[in-house]
Amino acid sequence: MSGGLRLELKQKRAYFTATTFVSLCLLVDVAKLIDSCGVCFVFAVNQYNLVMTAGKAPIKILVVDDDQIFRTRLIRALQTRGFEVLGAANADEGIELARRFHPPRAIVDMKMPGKGGLELISELAKIDPDIDIVVLTGYGSIATAVEAVRRGAIDYLTKPADTEQILSRFDAAEAPVNNAVVETTPSLARVEWEHIQRILEDCDGNISQAARKLGIHRRSLQRKLGKLPPLE
Repeated sequence: MSGGLRLELKQKRAYFTATTFVSLCLLVDVAKLIDSCGVCFVFAVNQYNLVMTAGKAPIKILVVDDDQIFRTRLIRALQTRGFEVLGAANADEGIELARRFHPPRAIVDMKMPGKGGLELISELAKIDPDIDIVVLTGYGSIATAVEAVRRGAIDYLTKPADTEQILSRFDAAEAPVNNAVVETTPSLARVEWEHIQRILEDCDGNISQAARKLGIHRRSLQRKLGKLPPLE
């Protein structure tokens, strides 16, 4: 067999192997890929995103959070899903990136040194009134959520929030609006949770002081805070 023919056969074999692997990663059951090889799964996700976004400019998302570990993980998770991500450690960095790149979406932490999330939301809305902003907060309260929406946010999530939860808020904002109005009344547990959060915020997070204002023992308050907030 001549050298040229042997090289041609090797090239064809390599091409067939590569295309077959990509096809399998895209088509076989995801659960089997996870069980068999985590690397294959990551590769398949990346290949799928490349195929789906081929010829399209990736959506820019601004992530502003002073927690470096959380910010880095979220940025990587969004990048693997095909987004172009801009990361900022504080409000001033976020404002500068928004002015330079005009991202249509932003994920903003509520509590940060210097300018807080609420002030940042107002600034981002001034730069681009059409920007979609999801707020992340360490504790949830109706008062904070209402103020965030009033300033321009589309929704808020209580930490820890995963990537799919965050993206679902953006997807919901882009979905057709249902004109049917559904009135809901918060449960007693939800009202209690909101009241505790407001008192705790007034006490700057001091649990002992908040417990005295609420008229309950400090340990009882700690147990309540240790539970997940009621959904309704």
